[in-house]
Amino acid sequence: MPMPDRKSAQYLHDGQRARIKQLASTRLWRWELPTWGLILFIYAGWFATVGYWTALGPWIGTPLLIWFTTWYMSLQHELIHGHPTRLPWLNRLFGLPPLAVWYPYGLYRDSHLRHHRDDRLTDPDEDPEGYYFSAERWRGFSPLRRRLARWHNTFAGRLLIGPALDIYRALRGMAFSVAGGDRRAIGMWLTHGALLAALLYWVALSGLSVGYFLLAISYPALAMTKIRSFMEHRAAREPEARSVINEAAWPWRLLFLNLNYHLVHHDLPTVPWYVLRRVYLADRDAYQRRAGGFVVRGYAEWLGEYAFRPAEVEVHPSSLTDRRLSEASGPVHADFTTDVRYQSR
Repeated sequence: MPMPDRKSAQYLHDGQRARIKQLASTRLWRWELPTWGLILFIYAGWFATVGYWTALGPWIGTPLLIWFTTWYMSLQHELIHGHPTRLPWLNRLFGLPPLAVWYPYGLYRDSHLRHHRDDRLTDPDEDPEGYYFSAERWRGFSPLRRRLARWHNTFAGRLLIGPALDIYRALRGMAFSVAGGDRRAIGMWLTHGALLAALLYWVALSGLSVGYFLLAISYPALAMTKIRSFMEHRAAREPEARSVINEAAWPWRLLFLNLNYHLVHHDLPTVPWYVLRRVYLADRDAYQRRAGGFVVRGYAEWLGEYAFRPAEVEVHPSSLTDRRLSEASGPVHADFTTDVRYQSR
């Protein structure tokens, strides 16, 4: 299975390169058995939960289905990065079913791969997964819009309104694609819509209300992904200091497939999920130094600090000019580091 590409992989040292090369030659990596098992388990669990919904009831079925749907979105991310096969079309088939409902897999794939340009990471004009705004756009916001942005940057706000904003942006993007005649995007939406209609029909036949499924399962599952992505990146001068190392507990690591070690993933994007933690622990101190101290001890730390207090993710403190980060002028910019608490530890 995929070995880290020399052009995109950022190794800490030659010893790490040799160690990963050796790991890539093992049966575990070459055959991708953990990922194949994960695909089987997620699909079987998701469809079994819906199929036996009447027997399980909402008290058991709801948390199970939220877990499996969130897990499926983590799996889709793994598929984007070339697992479990070398065949993109086959990986795409595993991510195509709209179990997560809200947007086509292909659009997520395209957007996420653009996000992996680390020299543009967090830039509001270049990073499609960023939360910062340009100074010009921020100045144009009404007071209400600024309050909404700040509420969105609290932990509670990210979970409550974050999914709604994602859905709104996805639907707006669909409208623009139709208006602009973007045949590729239109084709993705048509395929997604047809599959979603068939899936929702079967969900209803299984005794699960479509409205309940959308509001009490799919929306909370999308909110769960916001736990992982909360403060996943920050503005920093060096690209490697922009991605967090989150030493989360094992249930979160399992649910998010070790993406809490986010700097490791951005450095080595094709390393499979079941190897990421091992790679991190082998060079833990080096990765924490490389992250510039952007290290947290679990998602509870974010919850405790930012439950109702907004993180300083508003105006990006730089702009991209000729592919270089340069300081932007204007009183809205303070310092390059989002939170001085993480400059060093």
